[in-house]
Amino acid sequence: MANIPENTISVYITSKDTGQKVEKVDLSHLLTTKNIESSTIKLNKNETRQEILGFGGAFTEAAASVYHKLDTEKKEEIIQAYFGANGNGYTMGRTHINSCDFSLVNYTYCDIPGDIELKDFSISRDRKMLIPFIKDAIEQAKTPIQIMASPWSPPAWMKTNGQMNHGGKLKEEFRDAWAIYYCKYINAYEKEGIPIWGISVQNEPTAKQTWDSCIYTAEEERDFIRDYLGPTLENSNLLDKKVIIWDHNRNIMVERARTVLNDPEAAKYVWGTGFHWYNGDHFDAVQQVHDEFPDKELIFTEGCQENGPHIGSWDLGERYATSIINDLNRWTVAWIDWNLILDENGGPNHVGNYCSAPIIVDTNTQEILYQSSYYYLGHFSRFIKRGDRIIERENNTDNLLALASINDSGITTTIVMNKKNTQENCTYMNGEVILYLCIPSRSIVTLINV
Repeated sequence: MANIPENTISVYITSKDTGQKVEKVDLSHLLTTKNIESSTIKLNKNETRQEILGFGGAFTEAAASVYHKLDTEKKEEIIQAYFGANGNGYTMGRTHINSCDFSLVNYTYCDIPGDIELKDFSISRDRKMLIPFIKDAIEQAKTPIQIMASPWSPPAWMKTNGQMNHGGKLKEEFRDAWAIYYCKYINAYEKEGIPIWGISVQNEPTAKQTWDSCIYTAEEERDFIRDYLGPTLENSNLLDKKVIIWDHNRNIMVERARTVLNDPEAAKYVWGTGFHWYNGDHFDAVQQVHDEFPDKELIFTEGCQENGPHIGSWDLGERYATSIINDLNRWTVAWIDWNLILDENGGPNHVGNYCSAPIIVDTNTQEILYQSSYYYLGHFSRFIKRGDRIIERENNTDNLLALASINDSGITTTIVMNKKNTQENCTYMNGEVILYLCIPSRSIVTLINV
């Protein structure tokens, strides 16, 4: 059934069985005559939710080193694939303050022990590969890229364990200097032509990792924001930078948010809560943080498939879309992937913590491999633009996941994913438009209703 004017609905599909990849198809490809009342996706355009900032990925030194090895043509292909008008159209980015596990070695911007005035502060290492990579993306992006920066660890001399790896804590006597460090970083990057939109206080602050890491209790994070980081940003005229707390898994994000945001003197500096996906789904926790703190934002700041590159896996894309749909249906305003590109091993990584990325580059042949996660991400980032709003939708079937948005012109975008190995029929209702759809197995579909 399709009582709609011709050419008012555009359809894009990515399918495991057919090999289609964000391919535009005629609506007739999805239509069926079966009315499936038990499986309905109904949009309510009058019930709008959060405004979307965008989608993106992480500029790490590892990604930059892979990019740096490519010839000009291959570099251009990757930049276009992620940031070009005909690619995924990313508008968000994340990078690291000092090194992270996806750096080539441990490094900082100030290695002189006791240099609390940070006279030796320098981002010279980042100018070699990382900054040029980011600037290439900025130059190509049609919409300005909002970049957040996260520290994995302060310099070793500021920490209780005397090293950047294996956890440890920030020494109390260096809290002032560490707060100034963020400001030095922001100013240095902006002098390079890279605006910093926001910062998180600490990447994964409860994880004692074999790589760059630093532990904060919820109370320590609260106190550092309230007494050091917030006032230092204010004194440096940097209060426009978004401060993001937690930046770790969903499972205890409610408790962490409560500790910081229930203190008004800390909360006044905080823009929102960031979270990752590495400890189970826990999507209800995302909703709960919004319910308790509706004036603060939610942002997904990191996710990847661990333990190698997983080249050719279709599960990758489905994991991404499952997270994006559930997170955005629970008030998340932006979704940032982990490494933009990695090599054929899922690295480089200075402690061997190899992972997947949506684009893998075989550095032996310079072949660029697009993973299913690249295409699944594209179903969101290409069609849900900055400023669009998520809208309410009723979805009474567990067999299909759905997300819907609307822009200022009233155009709706609906994304439907079928993870099952069999096709699924559903009734799609959008105002006066009623469609009986057949969603192919192991596929994701975007419908744009003009």
